[in-house]
Amino acid sequence: MDYKEKYLSWTENIYIDDADKLDLKNIFDDEQEIKERFYKDLEFGTGGLRGIIGIGTNRINKYVIRKISQGLANFINKSQEKNKSVAIAYDSRLYSQEFAKETALVLNANGIKSYLFDELHPTPVLSFAVRYLNCCAGVVITASHNPKEYNGYKVYGEDGGQVVSPVDKEIVDCVNKITDFNQIKLMSEDEALEKGLLNLIGKEIDDEYIKKIRDQRINLDLKHDLKIVYTPLNGAGNKLVQRILKESGFENVYVVKEQESPDPSFKTIGIPNPENPKAFDLALKLAKEKNADIILATDPDSDRIGVAVKNKNNEYKFLTGNMTGVLLLEYILSQKKKLSKMPVNPVIISTIVSSRMAKLIALDYHAEYIDVLTGFKYIAREIKKFEKEKNFVFGFEESYGCLIGTHARDKDAVIAAMLICEMADYYKEKNLNLLVALDNIYKKYGYHREKLESMELKGLDGLEKIKKIMSCLRENKLKKINGLKIKSFSDYKTGIKKFFDGKVVELKLPKSDVIYFEFEDDSWICVRPSGTEPKLKIYFGAVGKNLIDADKKLDSLSKSFLSEIKNYDLQGCLV
Repeated sequence: MDYKEKYLSWTENIYIDDADKLDLKNIFDDEQEIKERFYKDLEFGTGGLRGIIGIGTNRINKYVIRKISQGLANFINKSQEKNKSVAIAYDSRLYSQEFAKETALVLNANGIKSYLFDELHPTPVLSFAVRYLNCCAGVVITASHNPKEYNGYKVYGEDGGQVVSPVDKEIVDCVNKITDFNQIKLMSEDEALEKGLLNLIGKEIDDEYIKKIRDQRINLDLKHDLKIVYTPLNGAGNKLVQRILKESGFENVYVVKEQESPDPSFKTIGIPNPENPKAFDLALKLAKEKNADIILATDPDSDRIGVAVKNKNNEYKFLTGNMTGVLLLEYILSQKKKLSKMPVNPVIISTIVSSRMAKLIALDYHAEYIDVLTGFKYIAREIKKFEKEKNFVFGFEESYGCLIGTHARDKDAVIAAMLICEMADYYKEKNLNLLVALDNIYKKYGYHREKLESMELKGLDGLEKIKKIMSCLRENKLKKINGLKIKSFSDYKTGIKKFFDGKVVELKLPKSDVIYFEFEDDSWICVRPSGTEPKLKIYFGAVGKNLIDADKKLDSLSKSFLSEIKNYDLQGCLV
């Protein structure tokens, strides 16, 4: 069935509400809009399934939510003999609560018990709840840090981590087999409650979760005189971040009032992304009023955290996800070693697009280091693999997400807020700030700098352009970029790494549409299509004699490569 046929079938289907049919009929003469809404079904990516809210197969709406939930129910009933229960959470986005309830009731109609949070909750709490309640799966309704027009659906396995291959593909197969809305089972809320299939949860889970992350504190005898400004960016982190900071001894916490309560329009922020300094505008204003030492911002589902730190000139400087990651890594390992709290067989995990300093720090403290593909689900999978033989200590990715301990199996901005403040307080007692601590890390391990450039390419045409660029990079046998010789070329789609001295090795990571260049001066470039947004993501890394030198190399490398990409986009593959 092509997109036009799908469109017409929705306009005539008795299952579709009259108001939604009217919305579809209003675009009858807009061929491009019809194509955008119906040319494909939404697919699972690195962060689950995510899309623009609207009516259509390529949009997030209650019909798509029901279809996915029926597919998930079919998968559970096919693969699971016991513990047929699912924990469900949601954030502050438009329709998140409604979509969460739709999910629960479809599962209930299929005989599967659901545990639905009674109000919005952070994603890491859902990850914790899955194992605490002995569920076989979990679902979070969220679009993470995407613009307000988006929402999404993330599925978790019984280990509390996001589903990975082959399970994600098996769930998608179950969803794709649903070709008629009549195949979707429904149940009323009253009936689900009466039969004990729909269960509301909240306080007990919160208490146990907070207890677990409080146990991860390292230095317990600090003064706790740090001044902290915090903004939940109108998302789910507000209550639990404030709670853990208070229970950890921090009293001087100031919350941005305009961004404290849930707001699906994010009217004071624009895009609720803690990676974007613009999201800090109101927090910066409050920080200056309170003379705060540090600013924290969590995204709508509170799995990512952004940080700004006051320097000696009373200016606030933003930390990248890599900077926060290596600061936490050095702090955690150094303090665990100092206080004899280092576990046996410690393991650090990060991603191939994160700072190469992570490996150097881990090895310096005699911890095993593991590289994984982009997406925290791959970190969770590694934890599951070795949890009985080794001890996971810390994992992070450059996109502002990290995890300390194993209470959850996804990135956790709540525990990150606690440890970042502990770390900042520790250095403050030594008359240092996090920027000075970071400079000491550079001096010890080398001046590594990284950056991410994203090419936004929307719609069907954008998807084709992304495919074309990736194909060109594979076909056009580059040997130099910006005058630098390429030392190796890794294609994770084929699973092969080729060195330019003729050596070829097999990559151990799962196959994925990712390309990675390594250069003779230890610079690197990684290119991949986003799994959650219509973007081509290009990561750059460089090492210099000092920060100025590293930044110069990074800037030159990125400009040269982006020029190359632009030529591919406009002219096709170069010879």
